[in-house]
Amino acid sequence: MHIEPNLVEAGKIWLSYVTAAGVGAYTLKLAAQAIGERGVFSLLARTVTATALVFSFFELLPHYPVGVSEVHLILGSTLFLLLGAAPAAAGLALGLLIQSLFFAPFDLPQYGMNITTLLVPLFAVATLAKRIIAPNTPYVELSYRQALGLSTAFQAGIVAWVAFWAFYGQGFTAENAMSILTFGSAYMTVVTLEPLLDLAVLAGAKATHRLRGSTLVERRLYQAA
Repeated sequence: MHIEPNLVEAGKIWLSYVTAAGVGAYTLKLAAQAIGERGVFSLLARTVTATALVFSFFELLPHYPVGVSEVHLILGSTLFLLLGAAPAAAGLALGLLIQSLFFAPFDLPQYGMNITTLLVPLFAVATLAKRIIAPNTPYVELSYRQALGLSTAFQAGIVAWVAFWAFYGQGFTAENAMSILTFGSAYMTVVTLEPLLDLAVLAGAKATHRLRGSTLVERRLYQAA
């Protein structure tokens, strides 16, 4: 996630610190709950896995600049289904921070905006999952429609937050609106691919069963709530 440098000028960027602090505090709350449910080791192991995957997504998978940001295949819903909300959120934050520190330092001023743009949609996915997935359904049994709903929520949330930052930073001009529309149109193409990847990963997990009961994956992956 790379919102363009200077999209939001220095005098306005304070808002990103506030929103980042908010999602950070909520992530800590989820982490505390995860520790209470499955212990520190499970949370740390899943967070390390999520961080490595996120870093790989940003650095190795195709990405290209479009309009006000870059189009990435982030696979946020996949991280949520496999590892849980708290590890996925921490992994997104840490993976993005590592990339910014060592490979893209020009992104550091935008870190608050970028992390807000990633984590709020992830939390929306976690909320949506409770609504569209029956309590007696493990994640390996998800349908394409359910995977599509989660993926669409994540990607649409990213586009909405990028649009917010762009309008906040550059105003409601025709040029800015067109740049946002171009980005949004390109980004939503990811929605056609991510649910298929979600289902492929879940099918692999279902076929092997080697991780059933493991502290290295989300408990709901195999066990109904």
